Amino acid sequence: MSAGPCLVLVGPMGVGKSTVGALLAERLGHTYRDTDADIVAAEGREIAEIFVDDGEQHFRELERRAVAAAVGSHPGVLALGGGAVLDPDTRALLAGRPVVYLSMQVDEAVRRTGLATARPLLAVNPRRQWRELMEARRHLYTEVARAEVATDHRTPEEVAEAVLDALELKHA
Repeated sequence: MSAGPCLVLVGPMGVGKSTVGALLAERLGHTYRDTDADIVAAEGREIAEIFVDDGEQHFRELERRAVAAAVGSHPGVLALGGGAVLDPDTRALLAGRPVVYLSMQVDEAVRRTGLATARPLLAVNPRRQWRELMEARRHLYTEVARAEVATDHRTPEEVAEAVLDALELKHA
């Protein structure tokens, strides 16, 4: 296995991967990278626009390439988009790496993501769609993860500490 991220965060949209990832990078003395941000920067438009203009399949290809590039070159903390684990090549890239699945329950997801935010996969009946997404993805998150950390009713700082404990990592 090539060198790569010291830690990878996976989980559904709105779970806090970006916020917790930045905290973890700071605590571990590493840089932070988010593949969704990489896609937005490369495309010059938001993910919701990519979904609407070009469709989910096109976005997933951009995501697959962004993840492969980040896993191959980024030594710090890496957060992946919620659907990145759908790709079998991405799951293979994550095998054996320090991956943590950040999880949350549906009520917490609705509270965090809101019902009016620009989440293309939650446009109609967000509560039901979030449940369906999780039914389709939960086993993939657990497949790639070394540990699962529940984020419900926890501050980002508490989640970051739980991730460090789960992987037995020390602060910088």
